[in-house]
Amino acid sequence: MPQSDIFDLDDPERFETAIRAGTAKVFVKSRGDFQGQLTRIDLQRLWMQRSDTNLPYIMNVANDPERAPLVFLADDDQAPVGANGRQVSPGEILVYRQGAEWQCSTSGPSRLATISLAHEDLAAAGKAIAGHDLATPLSTYRTRPDPAAMTLLRALHKAAAELARTSPDVLATAGVARALEQKLVRAMVACLSSDAAAERKSCDWQHSRVIGRFERFLEANRYQPVYLAEMCAAIGASERTLRTCCQEHFGMGPVRYLWLRRMHLARRALLRADASAATVTTVATDHGFWELGRFSVEYSALFGESPSASLRRPLDAMPARNVRQ
Repeated sequence: MPQSDIFDLDDPERFETAIRAGTAKVFVKSRGDFQGQLTRIDLQRLWMQRSDTNLPYIMNVANDPERAPLVFLADDDQAPVGANGRQVSPGEILVYRQGAEWQCSTSGPSRLATISLAHEDLAAAGKAIAGHDLATPLSTYRTRPDPAAMTLLRALHKAAAELARTSPDVLATAGVARALEQKLVRAMVACLSSDAAAERKSCDWQHSRVIGRFERFLEANRYQPVYLAEMCAAIGASERTLRTCCQEHFGMGPVRYLWLRRMHLARRALLRADASAATVTTVATDHGFWELGRFSVEYSALFGESPSASLRRPLDAMPARNVRQ
């Protein structure tokens, strides 16, 4: 049954858990009250998402291996957005290989759009509409489709999101949902099969593979103090290469990224902890922060509240609000 949901989210963890067609980890890069809105639309075969956030963030994503997603800027008037170490230009589409893991880095307020089909549905749609299968690529790439096809896809995506906001009951009607899905699928196929789309650029760079190894190492050692030299040895990259890769993908060096990542993990642990049993000291040291005074100062500067305030205010006190409810 067609359905749509719009979530107002005031915490990065709530934002990441609302995302469909994959898993995500979101680390906000600057101080401020996080505000995000996520629009999700599920038609018969096609899924859509549209995000609107106010603060710069780093997002590590693992796509659903069952889906073939496209990602693009929802509109042109926004701060630069990077994906896999390269800035996404207006009019470009990112086309991902099956089950791709990738990084997104924003530098300010951002609005992103995604659309996906199951792999077999994409192939069948390509054959029916363009006369040939549209197979999921073996490697991720970015493409700049024919401008008219891209304009139509963005306009339809925006119109669907507006319909979800203003008239969700109409969008849930089988006839309306089917007509909208047909238009979106045709626009999707047109963007992927236009002549301009043949001039695609691979995103499977060596630096992306280094970042993938770096992320896996950090996840495996999330509660252990690690240092730059041992990180480089473990992932098989020089310090210079790792610094370059992190600057491309995250807009910061590896040590700063490690600090930011651990800060967010510590905050999540504080919000989830039982205040009668846990202490700020235990949580901080468990996440590699041994200078407790400095941890408290830096935590407050990043999140706008002290670690003890987070411990007393669990995550359940900040529910995601579905505007449908």
